Amino acid sequence: MRLYSLQKPHGSTKKRKRVGRGVGSGIGKTCGKGHKGQRSRSGAKHRAWHEGGQMPLIRRVPKRGFRSVHPVKYQVISVAALARKFSSGGDVTIAELREQGLIKSKSKPVKILGDGELNVALNLKVQAASKSAVIKISEAGGKLEYVK
Repeated sequence: MRLYSLQKPHGSTKKRKRVGRGVGSGIGKTCGKGHKGQRSRSGAKHRAWHEGGQMPLIRRVPKRGFRSVHPVKYQVISVAALARKFSSGGDVTIAELREQGLIKSKSKPVKILGDGELNVALNLKVQAASKSAVIKISEAGGKLEYVK
């Protein structure tokens, strides 16, 4: 094999489309843009959401409710998951929840939900809890402390 005998694989490169180079080229005259209209003009651009003067979809659909720009996204843990991971009672902090693999981040707030059963007295220190979770924790003999 010599350097002068090297060749590109067949079909690896393609000739660029030269528009407007005569009728015989197949893309002469209107250059593949059809006839007239906004999109046939030079420099023609329009936004994806533009509907050509028709009332846009975002304005046609009725608006309801409110969605916060900065929502609080809790890491949720069920009462049943707490019962599985913490078999003996004691204090449960966010750091311990992270060690047990129940939450991913220490910096994001934690909320306890009342799914399942709890039969262990736990003293929880979290940011939030549902009403059913508060009831189940207190019935099991535990306490709930809210932290910032």
